[in-house]
Amino acid sequence: PDHFLSAHAMRQIFALLLLAALPAAMAQLPLRDGEAFTFKISWAILPGAGEIKVSAATDRSGPAPRLVVSTTTRTRGLARVLLPFDAQADSFFDQGSGRLVALTESSEQRNKQAAHSVTFDYPAAQALYTRTHPTEQTRPLALPAGDPVDLITCLVQTRLWTLQPGQQQDALVLFDSDFYELTIHATRYEEVRTPLGTFQTLVLEPRMEKTPPKGMFKKGSTVRVWISQDERRLPVKFEVEFKIGTGVATLARYDAPPAAPTKDAQNPRP
Repeated sequence: PDHFLSAHAMRQIFALLLLAALPAAMAQLPLRDGEAFTFKISWAILPGAGEIKVSAATDRSGPAPRLVVSTTTRTRGLARVLLPFDAQADSFFDQGSGRLVALTESSEQRNKQAAHSVTFDYPAAQALYTRTHPTEQTRPLALPAGDPVDLITCLVQTRLWTLQPGQQQDALVLFDSDFYELTIHATRYEEVRTPLGTFQTLVLEPRMEKTPPKGMFKKGSTVRVWISQDERRLPVKFEVEFKIGTGVATLARYDAPPAAPTKDAQNPRP
């Protein structure tokens, strides 16, 4: 149903997009260790509909360190009465190549639960998709050229680009078990007011142009992100526009990554 798709899309609206145009180059990580964004969501006439938090932390439990980008989403207030929704997504990036190597996503809406995981095998050009709730057999997915990410991380990743109005860049995004070949268009500059202040921003809009539109894009949905044009290049706002209303997420809190220790701090004098 449309209301579930909208909640699912809101969960997806932020986390990594690697450069499909430069598949051989080292990808840039969308966040740094210890960095975090907290967004407040308004939906249609509900100003306090929910919250999205995107954060990054280094995982050193395996043979090589990985950056884990975590996205948590939950409805609040009256929206939670009408549509109780909680979701968690974790994307694991190899810190050497910057590529997404695995992701897990889970959600709960009323009494309906869903969960799945994906691992990526780039040399074999495939991904392995496992639905863990309800349980299904693992199945391979053909991996298109490029470096896939979920939509939310994709929009965060755009802060590293240097686009100007009229320019565009391609991206590969994974929704559940479907890959979407998107083109991100820089449309205009715009001033945006947020709880953190007023920002001059660049407005970016993902569109599905290289292949026939599907999913939310086939239904006529529009996604936009506003990137501040200062040195931090913060994703200060994003929105998902559906026929039943528009969800808007506004940056309410930003946690900068810890400052790197200075040379003197690393080598204190005796």
